Amino acid sequence: MKRITAMAVGFLLCSRLAYCQYHVRGIIMDAQSHEPLTGVIVMDVHNKTGTATQMNGTFSINLFNKEDSLLVSYTGYLKKIVRADNHHLVISLQPSLTALNELVVTASRTAQKRTDVPVAISVISPTMIRQTKPVTLDQVLNKVSGVYMVDLGNEQHTMDIRQPIGFGSNYLYLEDGIPIRTVGDFNHNALIEINQADVDRIEVVKGPSSSLYGSDAVGGAVNFISKKPAAIPDVEWTMEGSNWGYRRTDFTASNTFNKTGVLLSGYYADQQGGYMTHDNFHKLALTAGIDQQLSEKAKLTGEATWINYYTDMPGGLDSAHFFSKNYKTFYTFTNRTVHAWRARVTWDQKWSEHQQSFLTFYYRNNAIGQNPFYRIKTTSDPLKANGEINNDFFQSYGILGQYDRKFQLWDTRLIAGIQAEATPAGYVANYISVDRNAAGFFTNYTKTDSLLTDYHVNLLNGAAYIRLQTSPMENLRIIAGVRYDQLDYNFRNHLPASAFTGAPDGKNDFSQITPKIGFTYDFGNDRGIYANYSIGFAPPDMSDLYNGVKIPFLQPARFFNYEAGGWLSFSDHKGYADVSLYRMNGRNEIVSVRLADGYEINQNAGKTLHYGVEYEVRYKPFSQWQFRLSGTNVEHRFVEYIQNGKNYNSNEMNDAPHWIMNTEATYYPGFLKGFDASLEWEHISSYYMDQANTQKYPGYDVFNARINYTWKKFECWAKLINVLNTNYATLAQKTAYNVTYNPGLLRTLYIGIGYHFSNDTKK
Repeated sequence: MKRITAMAVGFLLCSRLAYCQYHVRGIIMDAQSHEPLTGVIVMDVHNKTGTATQMNGTFSINLFNKEDSLLVSYTGYLKKIVRADNHHLVISLQPSLTALNELVVTASRTAQKRTDVPVAISVISPTMIRQTKPVTLDQVLNKVSGVYMVDLGNEQHTMDIRQPIGFGSNYLYLEDGIPIRTVGDFNHNALIEINQADVDRIEVVKGPSSSLYGSDAVGGAVNFISKKPAAIPDVEWTMEGSNWGYRRTDFTASNTFNKTGVLLSGYYADQQGGYMTHDNFHKLALTAGIDQQLSEKAKLTGEATWINYYTDMPGGLDSAHFFSKNYKTFYTFTNRTVHAWRARVTWDQKWSEHQQSFLTFYYRNNAIGQNPFYRIKTTSDPLKANGEINNDFFQSYGILGQYDRKFQLWDTRLIAGIQAEATPAGYVANYISVDRNAAGFFTNYTKTDSLLTDYHVNLLNGAAYIRLQTSPMENLRIIAGVRYDQLDYNFRNHLPASAFTGAPDGKNDFSQITPKIGFTYDFGNDRGIYANYSIGFAPPDMSDLYNGVKIPFLQPARFFNYEAGGWLSFSDHKGYADVSLYRMNGRNEIVSVRLADGYEINQNAGKTLHYGVEYEVRYKPFSQWQFRLSGTNVEHRFVEYIQNGKNYNSNEMNDAPHWIMNTEATYYPGFLKGFDASLEWEHISSYYMDQANTQKYPGYDVFNARINYTWKKFECWAKLINVLNTNYATLAQKTAYNVTYNPGLLRTLYIGIGYHFSNDTKK
């Protein structure tokens, strides 16, 4: 009888409990982009039970009653408590000011805390991008410590990250972890091929990353993280223009329909009638993406991007024109065109709580056509010159796969991956005869049937990598990794040995093992240190090996990097600081050399040395003010380098400023919600313009101002670039016969408006 009574009581209690349970479903997203967030922890405050969001940002939890509250927490975001008074919740999270604990993906191709990786990594958040409203990517990338992206006009650029300003293959540009261009065909203007309207955030890893990404990841790797389809209907449109004839419009539209998310984004930019002659351009960029949730643990993602770009190429100014502020270029017909499209499909699978993997198939199709100013050479006839029209093209077929396994012992994580890529590529250049008038202006040209270059290369790249992360003791995390790369260049020349490019048919093979080892130690309270040792390598590009040579002669460059640093959050959690110190020894570094006739070639330097310190401080002393300081102090030297019989040992490398600094103060007035204003100071110190260290460029200081105002679904902004109208050069170079200056923006006012529609029924 007692047993029957106990069973009856138990049945009644279970029935009561089941009756009182309150089932809640929901989706959690970023408050600004409305993208769903994966892995968000959702806790029942009263009963201490919890769950986490799935790949599509959704969650499901049983509560005792609807009076309960949910604590929502996610790395890099402010915690939030919401009432569970609805069966279906839409919750938005705001990013936190202290960026030390945000998630990054570039360091291991998978999400992890920034403070868990022993590398110098910086993140440009969606908030920073929205506040900056960058017209060109340098306007936001140069806010990162240790980064100087050189604006060459109309989205053309080159880079300086732990290297002097140069045009060689020392940087890897990625889109969602996939290189934008193929290995072996580096272009310093690669970021022309980025759709800025589709960029959600940017991660910059400074120093060699070859142990994970392979070749070219020497000075740094810049990863552009694409926008993802919003969890709710979301449409954004902006339009802006400048006083120098720049016009641009951007749009993004996305939504998630049940288990399918779709996104379309793009922009069109046009420049006409600027202060510099022969400097017009236009660009159309479009991206379409889709996320298909196959199950709670599987997702299929696809994206395709198309770029159509044209620009005039005015070249640099000589000393007389630059210092007299005469922005009339000597070139009247030089130009560059870019036609590129790429697509990828990724399958993400979470096999269990301890195992996950992804597999990506990708394709690229790219062609860059040029009538370049830097190929125009004068002759003994003052009214004649010669030049070339060229076309550099390739297609790529690639696969990238990675497996991630966690073990309980010492919180160990093993990551292994493979990558393979086949790239048929080619290069064709026609000789042109150029007319020059008595004033020195290149006025016209005649294309000839004479071929300077005509070759094809079948490039094969295979790689495998492995990475181990473990914590043998509390607060200490050790990370070690190694990658093996094999690159095969199969070269076929369609011209005879007597041609400008006369290299014989043949095969060049390069293989490399690149290790990396490091550790982080967390002292608690957002304070910690890290150190690492890594090797990076950069094989010569196809154009370096074969274009304009009779016999390929370049060797791969190798870099040995020693690095240490630390981070701390201020005790009041109103800001943070981080610092990195590094020393990098280069061997066979490929440097750009301009010959006496103006022709530019790449050569191996024997030994080089690069060392410096990078630092960033962000602080918000009051709710209405925020300050940021980003800087680097560096030294770049030749250790052993003899070129054309001249000894440059111990000389400073050319185009290598010692101090690069960017600082900004931002004001958020309490009396006007949605308004912010900022003042920015950019500083570039002096540097030698030539390898012989005979002449210096004094550097420059430029001030920029910006205001933004958002009211409901509308926003407007104004940016004043170069407030003091300083006459400065973003790059100054000296050759045996000339000094050229690439002029920076004169005082330029940008004004823009925008409209952002979304479903605001969220908590």
